[in-house]
Amino acid sequence: MTFTITRFVSLGLSAGASKASLRFFSPASPRCINTRPFSRPIRTPHRRLYSTTTIRTAKFFGSAAAGVVIAGGASLFALARSRDTGSPNPIVEAVVEVIPTAPQTGSEPIRNFAKALEDLQAEFPESSIVSTDPGELYAYAQSAYSQFVGSPHTIVVHVRSTEDVVKVVKISNRYLVPIVPYSGGTSLEGNLSAPASGSICVDLSALDKIISINESDADVVCQAGVTWNNLNETLKEKGIPLFFPLDPGRDATIGGMISTGCSGTNAVKYGTARGEWILNATVVLPSGEVIKTRQRARKSSAGFDVTKLFIGAEGTLGIITEATLRLAPVLPSTVAVAQFPDIRQATNAVCDILNHGAALQCVEIIDELTIKVLNKFGTSARKWPEKVTLFFKFQGSDDAIQETSRYVESAIAKHGATDYQLASNEQESEDIWQDRRNALFACLAYRPGCKGWITDVCVPVSRLPDLISAAKKDFEELGLVAPIAGHVGDGNFHALVLYADDVELALVREAVSRINRKAIELEGTCTGEHGVGTGKRNYLLTELGEGTVALMRTIKQTMDPHNLFNPGKLYPDVPPPSDTNALTEGHAISNTEPASSKS
Repeated sequence: MTFTITRFVSLGLSAGASKASLRFFSPASPRCINTRPFSRPIRTPHRRLYSTTTIRTAKFFGSAAAGVVIAGGASLFALARSRDTGSPNPIVEAVVEVIPTAPQTGSEPIRNFAKALEDLQAEFPESSIVSTDPGELYAYAQSAYSQFVGSPHTIVVHVRSTEDVVKVVKISNRYLVPIVPYSGGTSLEGNLSAPASGSICVDLSALDKIISINESDADVVCQAGVTWNNLNETLKEKGIPLFFPLDPGRDATIGGMISTGCSGTNAVKYGTARGEWILNATVVLPSGEVIKTRQRARKSSAGFDVTKLFIGAEGTLGIITEATLRLAPVLPSTVAVAQFPDIRQATNAVCDILNHGAALQCVEIIDELTIKVLNKFGTSARKWPEKVTLFFKFQGSDDAIQETSRYVESAIAKHGATDYQLASNEQESEDIWQDRRNALFACLAYRPGCKGWITDVCVPVSRLPDLISAAKKDFEELGLVAPIAGHVGDGNFHALVLYADDVELALVREAVSRINRKAIELEGTCTGEHGVGTGKRNYLLTELGEGTVALMRTIKQTMDPHNLFNPGKLYPDVPPPSDTNALTEGHAISNTEPASSKS
């Protein structure tokens, strides 16, 4: 007999129709919650009986809770309600109605979460390592910034070493259970969500050790859970005049940064994660094998660069547990600002400056609406003119900075710049740059109660005015408020599109789709630095072409034939060519139990 198992979705979030009937009843507010089913049933022994089960749990979503019932080899997630017993640990009653489903056809893998959980608990007997707590299952599928609500995982494992990851991967292979890696939870494109079948989330955040700092070689070996800002703060505290120059959102981890191919404000000078900043990586492959992609030397011509295979792969080809990072010398820097009549003239000024070799570390653009929002936010010590503004960061010796500043001031004047200001000291420089950092938070506060959808398109720098103009036209046509800021030095901009309800959210999705398509039309990309995840994968075929996507899928299928590593991310849903099955994302398995699970 075959049953379907259903995962918990937090109160108020509808995640689609279910195959198991779970209803939450509150005396104060009767409500039905939809849950998303596991699309792949798992087998249980014949005539196994299920009954109402009383469980205890420590975490609640409002007045609702979720629990895990393991019975007869099936893993069942049940929505529950608390019964007030007057004790500090209220009893939670979970009612599960299990409805038989159609027999397994053999076209999909047979996943056994119950056995996987049993083996994980045996492998990691400490109670804090393997979790089925509903709060964690939900939380580890979410991002602090994402506009996508992630589907909860089935199991979370808090690993502490590369060896722990290997153990989880081998259990994943044994029972054909998908794995989703998690490290910092700062991604934006639905990178952390569980697939419809459920998953084991491998939490790498405890892998946060700096293993060695090689000051003479200007490199550092660290684990995947180290954040870039903590790494740089540690180097500063130790008096080491080096830093890691990739600077995406604060608290992004090295593992996540590599996996999404990140960059940041420093990209105009230092490039992105796809440059030479990742010297090597230690990776656990879908087979459970551990590889180190290369040695620590600054350069090597020993074959193709395997390290880059995992940069931007989003955990679909392997789980990064350690990396050797190249460091850069810390140089004196200062900041300048200038205002422009419009986006086009500001962008033309940047192209002129960059093509003449000015020593810029960063150059950022903020539109007039964002400047207005910053003024209203009230954290700045100054009142900015409400015009398109460029923020420059110069780097080098005092003489070099002064020379660069004089050149930039002269060059941008030809493009209508006004009110050019060079920071007079380190504190003023920090204050000015802090206003640029505050742009996101100021924009989120502009319409109280609203949420924001962050775009991430990138085009050749000279085409940036065309893209921003088209985006502004779309926002106006759709009646949306969307402040814009970006890394103009490399043609990358972000619009924070604000919305208050589902009606506006539908308009936001339309605007974002238009912007992504326009960026690709202008020889650019739908994702400059945030990765693909679930949010951008359907644009890849248009952006990269069928041949490139087919090659990506071939690599994926070769390395991960069971499609267990972060399934449903990155690779677009396209049918394989009729003459081969080598490009399919999944892997058909006959309708039998895995050999290793037989007793």
